[in-house]
Amino acid sequence: MSLDFYQDRPHPCSYLEDRLARNIFPDPGKPVSNALYSQLIQHGFRRSGDHVYRPHCPACQACVPVRIDLNAFQASRNQRRCLNRNADITVHIRPAAFIEEHFELYQRYQNIRHPGAGMDNPTEQSYRQFLTSHWSDTAFVEFRLKDQLVAVAVTDFVADAASAFYTFYDPEMPRRSLGTLAILKQIELARQQKLSWLYLGYWIEASSKMRYKNRFSGLQYLQGQWQSADKKF
Repeated sequence: MSLDFYQDRPHPCSYLEDRLARNIFPDPGKPVSNALYSQLIQHGFRRSGDHVYRPHCPACQACVPVRIDLNAFQASRNQRRCLNRNADITVHIRPAAFIEEHFELYQRYQNIRHPGAGMDNPTEQSYRQFLTSHWSDTAFVEFRLKDQLVAVAVTDFVADAASAFYTFYDPEMPRRSLGTLAILKQIELARQQKLSWLYLGYWIEASSKMRYKNRFSGLQYLQGQWQSADKKF
């Protein structure tokens, strides 16, 4: 199937202040499927709800698609400590459906971690539109400390890969490094399913919120083709 691509109008960048961004996206008149997304994600595309996009800014190349080679990944000392520190947390796989408990944690996370960023004070509608999709193969990975929900990792599954789409967690537990734990557990989950890659979205050097991604071994980045990030970061 041939597929045309379009570009949106300049809009404020979600990652870097005082910059305008543009995205390219597949023909909105053509249906998106998980099979199509499995191909597009290999070329640096991501989804937001049902929509698929890739940054395409003429004067900026800051958004670098990255993924982990699961066969090459080895946990660092700090990452092993993170796993040990959170040995009392259990992991549960849930369908990608609205659950009030998840939404309440998401609200707390956005209001404390990202105040004024446009995602605070979320509504049930904006939550659904952002995290869920009619066509994607998505799971909500719960992290619980006894009965307390402390994190949710929204994970997409595509051909031979998983994609760490979005994670939200209890913002009052900084010592547990729940964001790092979520990536490590998604790596475990993908390996259990004998997948080859875990996509992490975009790495942006100037964004402090994105720098955690280059702390994982086996990292690859897309620049023309996928290549080892050992010498880039």
